[in-house]
Formats: sequence, C-alpha cells, structure tokens
Amino acid sequence: MGITPAQVARFQGQGYTVLPEFFTAHEIQAFRAELDRLRRAGHFNNVRTEGDGKSVSREKMNLQICPLVHKSTFFRALPFHPRVLETIPQLIGDPAILHLDQVFLKPARHGTGTNWHQDNAYFKIDDPMRGTAMWIAVHDATIANGTLNVIPGAFRENLEHGRDPESNHHIRCYPDESKAVAVEVPAGGAVFFCYGVPHCTRANQTDRDRAGVAYHFLHESCYTDEYRKHHKPLGTYLTGSKSTGGLKEYGVKVAGTWEAECEVALSSLAAV
Repeated sequence: MGITPAQVARFQGQGYTVLPEFFTAHEIQAFRAELDRLRRAGHFNNVRTEGDGKSVSREKMNLQICPLVHKSTFFRALPFHPRVLETIPQLIGDPAILHLDQVFLKPARHGTGTNWHQDNAYFKIDDPMRGTAMWIAVHDATIANGTLNVIPGAFRENLEHGRDPESNHHIRCYPDESKAVAVEVPAGGAVFFCYGVPHCTRANQTDRDRAGVAYHFLHESCYTDEYRKHHKPLGTYLTGSKSTGGLKEYGVKVAGTWEAECEVALSSLAAV
C-alpha cells in the first residue's frame, strides 16, 4: 500500500507519519528469517553499557547492527523496493539517496530502549525535512515492548545533545516528554519521521523479542562534497538520473532483486 496525500500532509505538518501496512506478512517473515541468520552469525553488538558509556552491560541489552548493507544482500535490496522508491521522494523530494541503515533488536525482558535524540544531531543537514528515517516494525511494536516514541511538531527546534552514558557511542537529549506520543505499529508497518523529530524507544517488558529496522534517506541537495567529507554516508542513489539500481555502488544490479532475496531469506529457515 502506497502513501496517501493525508499521510504526506501529516509528515509535512507534524514531522512524522505512519503507514501501518507497508510490508506484507510474507515480507515480514523474510525480515525475521534474515535477522535470525544475522544473529546466529554473531553480527549483533550490544551497545548498552553499565552507565559509564564504556562497559558493556551483562544484563541489559540493546542489540545493533550498523550498517546493514555490507552484511546482508536482503537488506541491501530493501531500499529498492518499489513502495520505498515511490514513498521517499514524496516526503523529502527527488532525487533520493540512501544515507544509513541499521537494526535494533530488544531481547525479551532484557531489551532496553534507545534514549531521546534527533537524527540531525548526528547528520547535521541544513533543513531537517530533507532527510527522513523509515522505521520498520519487524514484530508488532507496542507500548509494552518499547515501541517508538516521537514528539510531534518539534522538528524545527535544535535540542542540545550530549554523550549518552547508557550507550557505547550514542548521544541523547532531554525533551519535554509530556508532549511525547507512543506510536504503536503492527508488524510490517513503517513510521517515517524527518531528521528533526525527537524520538526514542523504550524497554521491552514482554516475553518476546522485538526488532525495528531503520533506514535513513537524504535529498541529493544535501549530498555535497563537503558533506561527504565529514559524514561519510552510504551514498547509494535510489532515484534520479544518477541511479544505476545499485550497480555503481555495489558492482551488481540490486534493483529488481527484492522478491528473490525474500525467498532466499525464507529458505534459510529450512536449513536451521
């Protein structure tokens, strides 16, 4: 299901919008299979610390892979999904570039959240509406298992950030949480929010793991030589005249491989 004019208007006015049926049940099964494979292969890192910003916590877990594109042809193919290519330019304009990709997995009972921050505190583009995250619920994302929280309409304010002592590399801010909204999303749903939206996730209090996959996209106007020099984004052209379907960036044509990648991911379940 593509994006509607009302959903675009919400993004423009509030800084975020929700598409609850963005991926199919079959595709989400493939997401889960691929994440299981990556976990078995030992690619996840616990970024949660004991509160000193250094020592990895033995009990609390916030498992991350960043970037994904170099570890998974499945997740490399996802930005070329037709619905993604249709949606992103309607939010940030055209041409669009893949900026970053990552996944956070919150294990049952021990999974902790990622503290409040604005993506633009990392990415530092002039107009936060020229970049958007796409946060995908791999499992039903609820208040109980620590779903995404956002502060609507706060995307123009640059909040002060500092080092997060509960993470080995993140920064955080301290917004007015009274204005926060917990965004519950069914598995397969996606939340799009611009780079200025303050957001966080909470702890997983349930008996089941919960994962969220996040991609970040940038308008080409932000992708200057100076920006690449200091921020080193992935820089995969997804739309526009410079897009080669991934051939230039990866050496192979990636566009058009999504359905095949889903079947490969699902086949890994039979091999376990």
